[in-house]
Amino acid sequence: MTGDLRTRAVYVISVAAELAGVHPQTLRVYERRGLLEPTRTQGGSRRFSEADLERLRRIQALIQEGLNLEGVRRVLELEAEVARLEREVAATRAAAREAVAVTHRQYRRELVPLSQLPAPTRPQRRSTTHGTGGLR
Repeated sequence: MTGDLRTRAVYVISVAAELAGVHPQTLRVYERRGLLEPTRTQGGSRRFSEADLERLRRIQALIQEGLNLEGVRRVLELEAEVARLEREVAATRAAAREAVAVTHRQYRRELVPLSQLPAPTRPQRRSTTHGTGGLR
């Protein structure tokens, strides 16, 4: 499912509740507790998206594991933070890879092939006579 369809709020509360297997009042409670944020129409009616339903399924799974609503809220908050940090790390790694690639390209430009180097010259030998003109 594409991102646009996944986030498009199309389900009214009764349909969303039925799809999730909960009572509509449960969705209202979750919204009041900050666990769900359905879209509102101009008339104020709630509309839920596939992403909302996925989040609702995650909430239900956490409750099944024994968490209370505050625990669920905190877990969801931490999961969102982990996802944000993972995106940040991925972006940082990509930037580092690009910086290394740029540096390597710069090195290649600065290196002179051996065939283009000037011919080496031999250093001149110093006289071992210590300034006596070679006479001893």
